[in-house]
Amino acid sequence: MKDVGILVLGHGSSLPFNKELVESLAQMIGKNNSSGPVRTAYLNMNQPDIPAGLKSFQGTGVKKIVALPLFLAHGVHTRQDIPHELGVDPEKRRGVLNIWGDEVEVICAEPLGVDECIAALAIKRAEESLE
Repeated sequence: MKDVGILVLGHGSSLPFNKELVESLAQMIGKNNSSGPVRTAYLNMNQPDIPAGLKSFQGTGVKKIVALPLFLAHGVHTRQDIPHELGVDPEKRRGVLNIWGDEVEVICAEPLGVDECIAALAIKRAEESLE
């Protein structure tokens, strides 16, 4: 099925490599995502902003959009700011929006959190620093 889009959310920064990193990760996610299109958006400083990121799915046929914050842990941005920008209930972290004339369910995923793959990456970075 191609009806679930992923909106990869970055914090945003005045430093250009931040946006490049988010875009590169979104491309990697897209290569491994068979359910639908992958787009990016930023909480601040970079474009597209979150409302524009949602609108970027227009014409794709998606019925659901999963907003995936590239944040390690919950904080004000993931608990309040991002749900507010998405237009969803911050407690439920989901809602149905009329984005381009169609009703689309928007679901805010959890932050990356604690996971073995993140621990493995941390070890890899520590080992690289010794080289």
